[in-house]
Amino acid sequence: MNDKLTFLKTVLPFSLLADDVLLSIITMLQEVAYERDTLIYQQEQSKMKGIDIILSGEYESFFYDSTDAKRALELHHIGYCYGGISILLNRKRSLKTTIAKKGTTTLFLPRKEFRQLCLAYEPFFQHFISLFGIKMLEEDFAHFYKKHTTFEESYIASEQLYSRKIEAVNYKEIVSCPIHQPIYFAAAQMAKHKVSCLFVTNNEAKIIGFVTDITLRDKVIALQRNAADPISSVMDENIISIPKTALVYEAVLMMFRTKIRYLLVEDEGEFIGFLSRNRLLSEQAQSPLVFIQSVKLALNTKELKSKWEKVPQIVAQLLGRGVHAEIVNEVVTVIADTISLKVIEEVIEEIGDAPAKFVYIVLGSEGRKEQTLKTDQDNAIIYEDKANEQRDEVRAYFLKFASLVSDKLNEIGFVYCTGDFMASNPEWTHSLSHWKKNYKSWIDDALPESAIKFSTMFDCRAIYGEMAIIDELRVFVDEELQKPNEKFFVFLAKNALQYEPPLTFFKNIKTYKVEEKEVFDIKKAMTPIVDLVRVYALQNRIFKKENTGERLKALRDLEVFNETQFNELMQSYYYLMGLRLKNQAKQIINDNKSPQNSIELDSLTKIEKVTLKEIFKTILSFQSGIKLKFTGSL
Repeated sequence: MNDKLTFLKTVLPFSLLADDVLLSIITMLQEVAYERDTLIYQQEQSKMKGIDIILSGEYESFFYDSTDAKRALELHHIGYCYGGISILLNRKRSLKTTIAKKGTTTLFLPRKEFRQLCLAYEPFFQHFISLFGIKMLEEDFAHFYKKHTTFEESYIASEQLYSRKIEAVNYKEIVSCPIHQPIYFAAAQMAKHKVSCLFVTNNEAKIIGFVTDITLRDKVIALQRNAADPISSVMDENIISIPKTALVYEAVLMMFRTKIRYLLVEDEGEFIGFLSRNRLLSEQAQSPLVFIQSVKLALNTKELKSKWEKVPQIVAQLLGRGVHAEIVNEVVTVIADTISLKVIEEVIEEIGDAPAKFVYIVLGSEGRKEQTLKTDQDNAIIYEDKANEQRDEVRAYFLKFASLVSDKLNEIGFVYCTGDFMASNPEWTHSLSHWKKNYKSWIDDALPESAIKFSTMFDCRAIYGEMAIIDELRVFVDEELQKPNEKFFVFLAKNALQYEPPLTFFKNIKTYKVEEKEVFDIKKAMTPIVDLVRVYALQNRIFKKENTGERLKALRDLEVFNETQFNELMQSYYYLMGLRLKNQAKQIINDNKSPQNSIELDSLTKIEKVTLKEIFKTILSFQSGIKLKFTGSL
């Protein structure tokens, strides 16, 4: 007994207790010996019956992540009390998996007696609370300890959000006034009909603009404008409509992309009503789309970073509810675009307005609206041509602007592009005339590296600035592509054949080892579909369709692909995309790891493996077709 008393006096928090208390505890202690590498507790499964005080040997404790890798590994030596935090703060369940190493002996104190000590002696209790606080400062411990509130609990998606059509929503009746009416008449009409948006019609009763409460505030009251001026002097001409057969989520995303607050509802060429963004969002109050609005309200880079960190939960929730991967891509892209727009506006506010009209474009997967959770920056700037004496000043502004935007995006989580395909690179920020020369040289050169650059820039999409600039560039490229250059398309086709689906000779999935696990790269598995669809889209000069799915639909309509081929490619591509997004979300949420494109083969079900093999066979077949068409041989 004396030996145990002496020992307990060296062990926190027992050393905080008086001798008579320790003597009473000793009678309750049970000595337990373990064989080498004995599994004692399993995280979140083993119910703690008491605490263990290590008398000799050591404990190894850790969390398992979803790949069975050990995380937050600790070795606990003589004198360590294991189990107190689990009993007090984890519903009596062992926080971590624990293994007793060779020669380990412990003194076991039952849970009931341990709790009594915590209730009777505050310093004893506070020891475990303080120890827990210290542990929570460790990133891995904090991540695996916290009980992940599913995104569904805070942003429960409406069951009908992704299947409900606009015609099922109670849109408002259109209220309008003629273009020649004075401002005060328009305001009176809005008050009479209790609407926040009034549409303006021309002499043929065709809607040509609109005014809102905000219009009257900013353009009339704030500027002390004469209310007798015609309504046409303050109206907004940016009319945007959507068919009544479109889906609700499409309307919401369109509003966020265009920054428009009101959408006209169209039925066979006639406007039958209008929708406000607030109305749509209030109907979808528990939808992840409301999250986009919260991104728009973020005040600084730190808040935007916090918002982006929540996106994996949105992705997991959407995929878990069976939402199509194409829609999930679109939601992620709109969130990323919204963040980029906030950053761009913030930088312009910092350094002043641009000295020339310009357009900021995104490239690659973001340009195709196919952004995943493993994303880097791919962007460029096109600015209008200016007089010689202004060129240096204009270029200096845009390079500084691009650098600041890039730094902020990197801080948020959109990391720098390893290939330096960024506007901050002088090669990717140029005047419109310079970009025209670039495109022309890439087409005329017909070199492999030129074909790759052209492919990158073909997947471009403007997210900020003067859209007329990129429209003019597309018209120019369209004209150049009509000039015959067989070599150019041959090199584009060869680029599309660069990656092959990971199939072995015996049609099994080809893998490589990462940390002793057999994995395959799902991004490389998807790339052939993106590339071959892009080649056909280029050949048929399809510019207005940006993502792979939209291009496939256009190619089907042009009868480049028949219905069977379209369905095979469409289903294959978005099956792979769903698997990719699901895997990345799991890596971030469950494992606290940076998202990767490698997927462990053993993590897939038999059905998933069989499906993948069939998809890879389909891709190989299409690659053979493109090889024959553009290179003339197999």
